[in-house]
Amino acid sequence: MCTPCCFSQLACCCGSAACSCCCKCCPNIKQSTGTRFMYALYFLLVTVICVVMMTPTVEEALKSHIPFYSELCEKLNAGENCQTLVGYSAVYKMCFGMACFFLFFALFTIRVNNSTGCRAAIHNGFWLIKFIVLVLCCTGAFFIPEQETFLEVWRYVGAGGGAIFLLIQLMLLVEFAHRWNTNWSSGVKYNRLWYAALAFVTLMLFTVAVGAVVFLWLFYTQHQACLLNRIFLCINGSLCFIVSMLAISPCIQKLQPTSGLLQPGVISVYVMYLTFSAFSSKPPEILEIDGRNQTVCVFGFSESKSERKIVTGIGTVILFACVLYSCLTSTTKRSSAALRVYRNSEPESERARCCFCLGDDTDEFDEEKTGSGQNVMYDEREGTIYSYSYFHFVFFLGSLYVMMTATNWFHYDGHKTEKLLDGSLSVFWIKIVSSWVCLLLYMGTLIAPMLCPKRFEA
Repeated sequence: MCTPCCFSQLACCCGSAACSCCCKCCPNIKQSTGTRFMYALYFLLVTVICVVMMTPTVEEALKSHIPFYSELCEKLNAGENCQTLVGYSAVYKMCFGMACFFLFFALFTIRVNNSTGCRAAIHNGFWLIKFIVLVLCCTGAFFIPEQETFLEVWRYVGAGGGAIFLLIQLMLLVEFAHRWNTNWSSGVKYNRLWYAALAFVTLMLFTVAVGAVVFLWLFYTQHQACLLNRIFLCINGSLCFIVSMLAISPCIQKLQPTSGLLQPGVISVYVMYLTFSAFSSKPPEILEIDGRNQTVCVFGFSESKSERKIVTGIGTVILFACVLYSCLTSTTKRSSAALRVYRNSEPESERARCCFCLGDDTDEFDEEKTGSGQNVMYDEREGTIYSYSYFHFVFFLGSLYVMMTATNWFHYDGHKTEKLLDGSLSVFWIKIVSSWVCLLLYMGTLIAPMLCPKRFEA
């Protein structure tokens, strides 16, 4: 039973066949979906290695398990105790190799419009060979000459690419909020339960947003200190209230009848998350209270640090989940149209679904491969359903964003994995500005039809 499946997996790794699971009970998978998840797996693997390299236990493990460790480091010109193989410089090099890998495929797949050509076959298969190429790219980065110059230049390239990726992520969030509301609103005329679901989710979102404002005011502000925290919390809270009122105003409702409170609810929750992340990243302030110096503007964790580890772990998972979501969904036709990368002239029919964001752009396929393993549906027989080149370019930007986030952006000295979410002033300002950009982007989607009504008539 497993022999045909083993041959199919071998063809997947060394040929152009699509990948699938060996378990036949798994649901059908589309070729385009399987391809995107395989690249995401590569991306996640390198990201995990980068996070591991930032922890001090790696250097200690290398010292204790490798004989003649110091002498070997000298021969490899890796610095004292192989400093260039761990820490922020190692993350820069690993991400440089991964970025080169995705940038090469972005250039290699330019103007690929069907899945029958040679370049499309390489994009959709040969996973073992591509994995070896990725390993060689990441390994070769450690042999780049003029290390200091390379790290200095690559740092600014990473900052620029990471900022662009962050902007794409915010645009996708706004598009997600609009799509959620449109999808569920389309089911109201067929089943009134969708209206109840809309009302319930909207109420929960605003409850979380208001609760976040109260939480941040109680634990991250102080009457005699935390001036920036108080100012930015008031600004962000006021802007969330303004966009919520704007979304249900008569002038907006006239041009956008489906506009409601669900979209500003999603935006408000994310803005509060960014505000919380910014406040957590800001260095604590010291205030003299009753003759004693006390740390303020931070949330008090227990002395055992177990709670901080839990919060750091959850925050890290949320961070990487957002990155993967942005990389995978930015190439769909709907998201590409929102990002002005792909222009869809045909209106898409909406079918209300709970998991609408997991659906693909197409519902009809030419063939289906059946065998001892999971069935693979070839959904790109007539043409590609997403831009291969743009897909790899988004992962290229995502590699730069992960590199800058893992190394605490411009405050990389002495940074470790255990301090991934501790942040710094640079992270604080990036999060605050991101929250404003998110609000401005959403506000722009509300006001744009009023300024250019002819362009948005469709």
